[in-house]
Amino acid sequence: MKKIKTALISVSDKKKLKPLLNSLKKNKIKIISSGGTYKEIKKLKFKCLEVSEFTNSPEILEGRVKTLHPKIHAGILNKRKNKNHLRDLKNNNFENIDLVIVNFYPFEETLKNTKSHKKIIENIDVGGPTMVRSAAKNYRDVTVITSLDQYEELIEELKKNKGSTSLEFREKLSRLAFTETAYYDSVISDYFNKKNNVIFPKKKIFYTNLIENPRYGENPHQQSAIYSKNNSIKINQIHGKQLSYNNYNDIFSALTISKSLPKNIGTVIVKHANPCGVSVNSDHLMSYKSALACDPISAFGGVVSCNFRITKNLAIELNKLFLEVIIASGFDKDALKLLTKKKNLRLIDATNYSFKEMLKFVSSNEELLIQTEDFKKFSKKDFKVVSKKKPSSKQMKNLIFAFNVCRYVKSNAIVLASNETTTGIGSGQPSRLDSCQIAIEKMKKFINTKEEVVAASDAFFPFVDGIEKLVQSGVSAVIQPSGSIRDNEIIEFANKTDTILVFSKTRHFRH
Repeated sequence: MKKIKTALISVSDKKKLKPLLNSLKKNKIKIISSGGTYKEIKKLKFKCLEVSEFTNSPEILEGRVKTLHPKIHAGILNKRKNKNHLRDLKNNNFENIDLVIVNFYPFEETLKNTKSHKKIIENIDVGGPTMVRSAAKNYRDVTVITSLDQYEELIEELKKNKGSTSLEFREKLSRLAFTETAYYDSVISDYFNKKNNVIFPKKKIFYTNLIENPRYGENPHQQSAIYSKNNSIKINQIHGKQLSYNNYNDIFSALTISKSLPKNIGTVIVKHANPCGVSVNSDHLMSYKSALACDPISAFGGVVSCNFRITKNLAIELNKLFLEVIIASGFDKDALKLLTKKKNLRLIDATNYSFKEMLKFVSSNEELLIQTEDFKKFSKKDFKVVSKKKPSSKQMKNLIFAFNVCRYVKSNAIVLASNETTTGIGSGQPSRLDSCQIAIEKMKKFINTKEEVVAASDAFFPFVDGIEKLVQSGVSAVIQPSGSIRDNEIIEFANKTDTILVFSKTRHFRH
């Protein structure tokens, strides 16, 4: 046990100080502080020695230098049983500091509230992290507190041990302290990388907060967790049991697609992170029904994401199918009343969810494969009609719709579409020809539409056989990236069969 005689408090967030100060007073612990914290402690009518008085050195550089003083850091860092350290303290008339309570300047909050580089720089804490590192390093002798959430735990520890702390307690807080300083520095590092448009620096540091531990990973024998750069994810679960790892994976896949569709008219149905139906329709009920019609079997036990508000009429339809998750931009009261009758059905309000981080990660062993996400916006220059037959505006609209959906389908990917609705999706096949066949079979099985059908491929056709199979099934127009050594053969086939062929400059592999 280590008896605490002197505490140094320097906190940006001054909430919850009074119960802490009462505990320190009760245990006869001397308090040292500075700046705004000193003023707050005095305001609360507790005894406190100002840092400048303790060090006999004034605060300088407009407060940039306050606690950066040998008397402070020697008091924290000295080993209490080291004779040389004790001699140095005695010769310099220094004393021990046994407890360090610090939370940092709110750098992360500053980034959210201003774009002023000057203000951002001034909110980089130097003295606080330095004291925390010193105390954490010397945890055998010093207790370090870095969060308001730890105040109650410290109060209980002091109460239990009559003003002392255990080694186990101090070591745990040391671990948390080093995590806090690492997190803080990583936010600063990330800011400067972004400011200088450096996406992949030589050393990459990530900062995230634990949001939840799902019951398990993809399978029961796997552990899992979800982290975020924020303290929460901007999806609000309003009903249903705890989200699983697979739920989260499907939710993010569904949101990625539905948020890419025109606002307030798009429905996406996802199963195992793959879309099995997508539709755009101003009639919300038809938007869902059309998406479902693409593959109602795969939709069973899936995730539905609507980028609009769900009404009672739509809720009635949704209730007819077993679903794991329903995502929407809000729910009417009557809709909620119906949907919440299914106790296990998870309902997610994603009104405020948006995409900010443009990086995608794949981990393997101790390696991390990173790339920017495929959020490229299309423009007219991205497409070139290479066939003799030209598409109508309606056909072009459907081709672009199909191509946009195609980017979210696991490769090799083929998407068939009509009236901005998927009519067949072939995904995840090693052979593009097999993906064509699957998309066609699904269309024939579930849709059998008499409407004109277009097709999109996420990458070029390496041989004519793929596009040939699509045309034989009734496809009238095809969009694909160019780049094959057989592009001319593909164009020649399109012209022979009176098929519209559009080349894109953009490929959309999704492995």
